[in-house]
Amino acid sequence: MTLRVAAAVALAGVGVALFAARLVAPGPADFYIEPETGMVLVAVRPGSFMMGTNDAEPGRRDDEYLHRVTITQLFYIGQHEVTQAEWARVMGSNPSRFTGCEKCPVEQVDFYQVNAFLSRINAGNTAMRFRLPTEAEWEYACRAGSRTAFSGGAQLPALAANVDTRFMAGPEDGAAYEKTLPAGKFPANKWGVHDMHGNVWEWTNDWYGPYDPRREFDPRGADSGTRKAIRGGSWRFDAMSARCSARQAHPPQDAADDLGFRVVAEPRRPRRR
Repeated sequence: MTLRVAAAVALAGVGVALFAARLVAPGPADFYIEPETGMVLVAVRPGSFMMGTNDAEPGRRDDEYLHRVTITQLFYIGQHEVTQAEWARVMGSNPSRFTGCEKCPVEQVDFYQVNAFLSRINAGNTAMRFRLPTEAEWEYACRAGSRTAFSGGAQLPALAANVDTRFMAGPEDGAAYEKTLPAGKFPANKWGVHDMHGNVWEWTNDWYGPYDPRREFDPRGADSGTRKAIRGGSWRFDAMSARCSARQAHPPQDAADDLGFRVVAEPRRPRRR
């Protein structure tokens, strides 16, 4: 064997060893696939961010009080909103208004129907516990490290999300799709999550209420209330409603054709013997 060949073999061996090391390296995976529906969830690592909005952001409302939040635990969030096909696979029916599009987000589901969906998934999964995101988790994943109104910058281009942009000022012609669109049609944010701006509003697990700045670590929202916080805007609303920090409230018993959800999952902790 020549020296040149021996060197090539040695380098190849190092490459294989490095690749193998990546495969077996400790730590959580970058994504998780829910086995029953095939839903893809993206890993979101712990970290701190400024939740809410500064006074200078256009469209800001008083309930977007700026405060620091720290997410202390890894969680996984749906790469996109739960689709009609994924819902039907679990629940056996499709309540959506905009049918004929299996990859479009399911809508016309109230908060309690969503939790019934989550209960069925949890009953058959011993590795993960599925739930709705908190407002803090939702905004953290939406921002993906950004501090601007939208995850991609200060403005939302007319062709970057399913929102009503007919009255937006900008270089692109405004558009209004006037319906839901297939999940993942628009580019993902920097953390690989699609449609955090527009398409359908998304249920969170939190009761709507004023932020409590004393709850910096993994905040859970108001202790009680009559309406749940929803996030993300929709095809029916303009871009200002789709800002990372924009909040709306919705009665938990009411469904709408522009309101859906995405799931969050966290690894189940082993039971102590």
